[in-house]
Amino acid sequence: MEYFIKLNAVSLLYALMVFIPIELLVNVYRISRMTDWEIGTVNILTGVTFIVEIIAGTLLISHLTKKWLSGRKAKLWTVLLWVLYFALFIYLFAFLFPITYGGDAPNPVTGLMVITGLTAYPFYILILNVYDY
Repeated sequence: MEYFIKLNAVSLLYALMVFIPIELLVNVYRISRMTDWEIGTVNILTGVTFIVEIIAGTLLISHLTKKWLSGRKAKLWTVLLWVLYFALFIYLFAFLFPITYGGDAPNPVTGLMVITGLTAYPFYILILNVYDY
C-alpha cells in the first residue's frame, strides 16, 4: 500500500509539472489584464518559469523516483497515471477560474503547442523512469 501511495504521489508531481506551464501559457492574456503587465513581460516570465520548472522538476522527480520507486517495474505506471491527475487539475482550474471575459481566451496556436507538449510528455516520463539515474 505504501508503494501505491508513493507511485501516485510521483504521478501527481508529474501532472503538476506539466499543468503549471500549460496554465501559464493559456492564461497569458488573463495574467496581463489582472496584473497590468505587458504581454511580452508575461511571456518572458512564463518562459523563465517553464525553464526553471523543467530543471528543478526533473531533478526532484528523478530523485524521488530513484528513492521511492527504484527496483520495480511498476514505476512505469507513472507514464499513464499522470494523465488522471492532469485531467483533475484542468477540471478544477476551469471550474474555479472560468473565463468570463472573452478577451482572455487563448490563441488557437496555443492549443497546437499544448497538444505537441502533451504528446511528447509521456516519452519524457518514460525516459526518466528507464534511465533511473
